[in-house]
Amino acid sequence: MNEYLPGLAGVPATQSNISNIDGEKGILSYRGYPIEQLAAHSTFEETTLLLLDGVLPTAGELAAFEAHSQRNRRVQYHIRDLMKTFPPTGHPMEMLQTAVASLGMFYPSNVSGDSSGDELDYIHNMSVKIISRMATIVAMWQHIRHGYEPVDPRPDLSYAENFLYMFNEEEPDPLLAKILDVCLILHAEHTINASTFSVLVNGSTLASPYSVISAAIAALSGPLHGGANQKVLEMLAEIGSVDKVEAYVDNKLANKEVIWGMGHREYKTKDPRAKILEKMVDEFIEARGGEVNPLFEIAKEVERVCEDRLAHKGVYPNVDFYSGILYSEMGIPADQFTAIFAIARSAGWLAHWREQLVDNRIFRPTQVYTGEPVRDYVPVNKR
Repeated sequence: MNEYLPGLAGVPATQSNISNIDGEKGILSYRGYPIEQLAAHSTFEETTLLLLDGVLPTAGELAAFEAHSQRNRRVQYHIRDLMKTFPPTGHPMEMLQTAVASLGMFYPSNVSGDSSGDELDYIHNMSVKIISRMATIVAMWQHIRHGYEPVDPRPDLSYAENFLYMFNEEEPDPLLAKILDVCLILHAEHTINASTFSVLVNGSTLASPYSVISAAIAALSGPLHGGANQKVLEMLAEIGSVDKVEAYVDNKLANKEVIWGMGHREYKTKDPRAKILEKMVDEFIEARGGEVNPLFEIAKEVERVCEDRLAHKGVYPNVDFYSGILYSEMGIPADQFTAIFAIARSAGWLAHWREQLVDNRIFRPTQVYTGEPVRDYVPVNKR
């Protein structure tokens, strides 16, 4: 019990039935359902309800959830006015963390931790509201930071469609809306990662859900967690062309530098989410008549070269490798990629928040002390 393991690697922090990873076989499942099946047949709304409640909803339950979510897409004008005071150069993740934290002042909440039926209803209701408003806030910022009024949400559109409509102020392309919907499903949950662990720790104190999700957003903002998809696009742009890929990769490996989007601590094979995204890239190119963004071609070559150099080490593309390129095709700037990750992951975060509160105990880990032994204080004039 006194052994120190950096990063708590391999140390179970909780028991959960929300999602599972088999890193050796490259399998990810939500509530037992393989991610491939959810990506092919589900929607983000249905997947969110599955994560929150633990079962696939009936048609009536799903319709009621969708209506509940649509009613809660708007935020009070105070939030909009507050966002107008933020510096326009601020990173969207810093904006999102601040805005979500501020929601608690306008929509007060109180978690009792008694696990009663009323408490569970309250937790579910708060979860729906936060998930619904996350997308609204991110889309609002895209306009506010450029000096324009945000676009009002539309209740007649799906979650993904409404986000693209609010973000780009135009009718969403059905193909891009479907791609975004799948991306949201793929990013919705991934067991106990850094941001989800922050949910458990903060939730265990009975902090408000807004504070809990704000803390998770902060954890996700780091480039070693959610910020990697933005780094991937920057890397591909830096490479510039397919013929420069091999030299770029070899130089990075020789200098022991990060190749963004490659490798994942949990997977010894290719990330199953990356496989789905790569297939969507191919389908997107085919649907566009073979018209290819040069970044797609560069990414394919980076993957080929990295597979040749790194496959024997179990290093393959992860979910961040292709998601940013797809987001850029939707008209989304690179600095918003991680905010979209947060929109999706809010579903998993809030599922874990609920699970923590049902059988709650505040986190209080120990440490391995490496400091000085007990000693006497020395007055300043004798030092």
